[in-house]
Amino acid sequence: MVPLSVVIITKNEAALIEDCIKRVRLITDDIVVIDNDSTDGTPLIASSYGCRVFQKNWDGYGANKNKGIAQARHNWILSIDADEVPDLKLIESLHNLNFDKPNVVYDIKFKSYFGKKLIRFGNWGNDHHLRLFNRSLVKWGETEVHETLLLPPDAEVTSIAGHIHHHSVTDIEDFKRKATHYAQLSAAKYYKAGKKATFIKLYFSPAFGFLRNYIIRLGFLDGAEGLAIARVIYKNTRLKYLYLKQYKDLPQKQTTYRKELIIEQV
Repeated sequence: MVPLSVVIITKNEAALIEDCIKRVRLITDDIVVIDNDSTDGTPLIASSYGCRVFQKNWDGYGANKNKGIAQARHNWILSIDADEVPDLKLIESLHNLNFDKPNVVYDIKFKSYFGKKLIRFGNWGNDHHLRLFNRSLVKWGETEVHETLLLPPDAEVTSIAGHIHHHSVTDIEDFKRKATHYAQLSAAKYYKAGKKATFIKLYFSPAFGFLRNYIIRLGFLDGAEGLAIARVIYKNTRLKYLYLKQYKDLPQKQTTYRKELIIEQV
């Protein structure tokens, strides 16, 4: 086994987590699952495969990932989601690492799927993320969404062979629901950071995002799925700034912990 711990945060991931854990078990025998009140049997599935499951309150993506890091038995952490599956090449690469430099952070390439279709172009086609690190020097930033790793000044970022296969969405309706949810979280994050919903952000940023994904990054070559992704990315960008604008327009006391906003549909 590789001297690392795998940390997974979950909520109702019963349909996906089994494939993830089966592959992760080829890497390590220390799999930490931080669950947030799943009602579909996710904790039972994880426990049946030998994972250590902890029920924790939801404090945001970064915060809950850090809770998992705190429970890990090893300092080296591979952070993945329940809908992500390491391929055999990545598993081989992990078995061949020395893990002798704690300041090294590993960048892992992703292959993303729309339903069962592999997306080769657009924003999804060249995806990669920092996911393997040593907890003695690195932690997650505790933002509501789109969390990033907090790296030390002497961090060395290096890539590793292999991929994580990300089963992003099951269909267009699933994608729309997730896009709306993330737009709300992003708006709350931007509001706390003091960002503003300017005219450019409301009208030009969504259009530019569509053109960059669909035309510049050749998303149209993915066919109907490529168009669907570009359109939902447009909607997500537009929605998050509309939500942010509504946050700004509401009295302060109503916006501090507001979780749901009702605005026009895009």
